[in-house]
Amino acid sequence: MGKIAFIFPGQGSQKVGMGQEIANASEVAKQVFAEADEVLEYSLSGLCFEGPEEDLRRTFHTQPAILTTSIALYRVFEEAQIRPDFVAGHSLGEYSALVATGSLSFRDAVKTVHKRGSFMEEAVPTGLGAMSAIMNLDREMLDQICAEVSKENHVVEPANYNCPGQIVISGHSEAVKEAGEKAAEAGARRVIPLSVSGPFHSSLMKPAADRLFETLSGIEIRDASVPVIANVSAQPVTGAEEIRRCLVEQVASPVLWEDSIRWMIEQGVDLFVEIGAGNVLSGLVKKVNRKVKTLSVQNPDTLKQTVEQLKESL
Repeated sequence: MGKIAFIFPGQGSQKVGMGQEIANASEVAKQVFAEADEVLEYSLSGLCFEGPEEDLRRTFHTQPAILTTSIALYRVFEEAQIRPDFVAGHSLGEYSALVATGSLSFRDAVKTVHKRGSFMEEAVPTGLGAMSAIMNLDREMLDQICAEVSKENHVVEPANYNCPGQIVISGHSEAVKEAGEKAAEAGARRVIPLSVSGPFHSSLMKPAADRLFETLSGIEIRDASVPVIANVSAQPVTGAEEIRRCLVEQVASPVLWEDSIRWMIEQGVDLFVEIGAGNVLSGLVKKVNRKVKTLSVQNPDTLKQTVEQLKESL
């Protein structure tokens, strides 16, 4: 048996109804949603279970909603006492990973990501920033295009290295459009503008990073019980202060997801368990290396199946 990694999804995995089945089936999961409602002083659970979708898609709602759904599932899943060798989360999902390792309390995490969502939305005036997914273009080529297009007040940068053939770029709207056109000319199969409320994971998010630094300075962060593969470096971190620094940097830096998955596979991980709404990350993992196994925990049925499969193989 090789090593196991738990991975947690980020923004984009949200959908109305998420978490409802596990909350109905488990008192432990129900309590997680109740705690989020109490901390945030509004019904996040109602937003997750019933919508409306346009409200759930607001970044400052989406982030705590995805975190809470992941942790509700994780709290039930951890009763099986299966311990990972590594954990990682995509962007916002890094906070879920840190709660799972005991580095952040759930209460602090849900409060922080709610603020993080607001900071990210407010960092750049609406309409000035954009993001696009570039499909099937060489990474070095896209890095070069972004560097050539970028100038003062016309910035475009790689934001998410998701998997081979899928990189998201982010920055000023006109610069993102220009880079997308050049990427198409250079052979990209598709350029897909994303429906987002800001140029996330670009240097334009520096105001959000500064505000997040203040917020994170005021909460307790403990050493992680399991190595967390940081988005900003694709390297393991366990120390509290290093984790704090990575979370601040992460908002205005690219998510090195493909690199993180490759690093874990190099360390002997051959099984990834995705915990949260949807199975987007499992698809990305398979595009990095189709030989590794992925399992998903997104409702009571998949949770039960995953626990059974893990117990059989351990």
